[in-house]
Amino acid sequence: MSQRTAFVLWSSCLAMLAVGANSTAIMAALPNMRAELSLTSAGVEWAVNSYLVVSAAFIVVGGRAADRFGARLASIVGLALFGIGSCIIAAADAQAALLAGRALQGLAAAVAVPSTLAAVDTSAHSERRAAAIGAWTGFLMLGFSIGPLVGGTLTHFTGWRVIFWSNVPLMLAAIAGLACTDPVTAHGSPSKSRRADWIGFVLLVTLMVSLVFGLHALPHARAAPFLVVGPFVLAGAALFLLLRVETRAAAPLVDLSFFARRGFVMGLAIGSLSMFSIMSLLLYFNLYAQSREGLGLTALEAGACLLPLSAALLALALSAPALAAWIGLRNAMRGGMALIAIASGVIGLSTAGGGMVLLAIGFFVMGAGLAVPYALAPRLALSALSRGQAGQGSGIVNACTFLGGSCGVAGGASALALGGFPAVLIMIALAGMIGAALSCWISESA
Repeated sequence: MSQRTAFVLWSSCLAMLAVGANSTAIMAALPNMRAELSLTSAGVEWAVNSYLVVSAAFIVVGGRAADRFGARLASIVGLALFGIGSCIIAAADAQAALLAGRALQGLAAAVAVPSTLAAVDTSAHSERRAAAIGAWTGFLMLGFSIGPLVGGTLTHFTGWRVIFWSNVPLMLAAIAGLACTDPVTAHGSPSKSRRADWIGFVLLVTLMVSLVFGLHALPHARAAPFLVVGPFVLAGAALFLLLRVETRAAAPLVDLSFFARRGFVMGLAIGSLSMFSIMSLLLYFNLYAQSREGLGLTALEAGACLLPLSAALLALALSAPALAAWIGLRNAMRGGMALIAIASGVIGLSTAGGGMVLLAIGFFVMGAGLAVPYALAPRLALSALSRGQAGQGSGIVNACTFLGGSCGVAGGASALALGGFPAVLIMIALAGMIGAALSCWISESA
């Protein structure tokens, strides 16, 4: 690996560690933030949802930005915006400032995530490509898993604002590392300017936002059915129009030909199910563990319970390419998704009185199960595309994974209302079983 390629890889991994941790660290800090900023109940919810919704809506544009302007420049801009959003949150004195900062962070992540993945994918030599993507994914997933512990620790010892101030030096370090490379190393050369597909963009945003709003309204379906039916009808109409527009567009925002490739579709679906599982698990375990009706733990203790998950995520994400080479990609993906279902049962038994040792085992197995398919899904999807399509392809992959996370949060809220945390675990187990079934369709030659 050349020095410049190493700068791209490790700068991108550092940035993804910070972005991943930030998305879940806020969950441990929200009770303190609510008291200090006088947040309403809706404000607490949208402190999480504004990030996910904006990211899901704009991440395809981030992928196109990497193709059009080069992955290095797009990555630097995205990371700079993320740092600015962090400063706004850290200095916030009211709910509006908090939500604005979170929305800006979501927009920044929508640019930085696909752009850094495209930079890593296109700068690595072919024989190192799978390992480089595995490292990028591993650091992102590690950030997701340690976020609650980081958030709880910093909130307890220094205050919640330090969570966001600490993003600034990390973003500056990642930007400095990327700035040491040249545009050719980080992505080849930027593509020529093409007419923007604004109609497709508006329809895509409408589809994703209305879908997320509809899912979040599901717990209120009986009291206000229109709040559920309306967004889903709008999402269906937007999808219909999007398919028609993108089929005829000269330079479509979403290249529908990607979906004719089985490897791309399988990578998309399994990666989304993995994100669905990890986001719902991290959020609702923390809520359950820190409640009086649950385990009655502090934020620090609840975060510590997730350490086995963190260890398994990092170890298995980094070794997933070697595992796939040994037993085959299809078997690795199928086994990982099956482990998610098994781990859900183990965690459920531990919370029903099985003890903390069983809980630790369950989280370790869950981490192993999540790491393997989520690390390999981007590789599977991008391997079906040409290198010139890496930016747009990674944007679509990440849009679906962010949307999968949003669906996990929304679906988990409904499950929690129906049957508490055990119902959330059942939902996650079902996602694992669906993913294992889908893995059977992966080509043996993938």
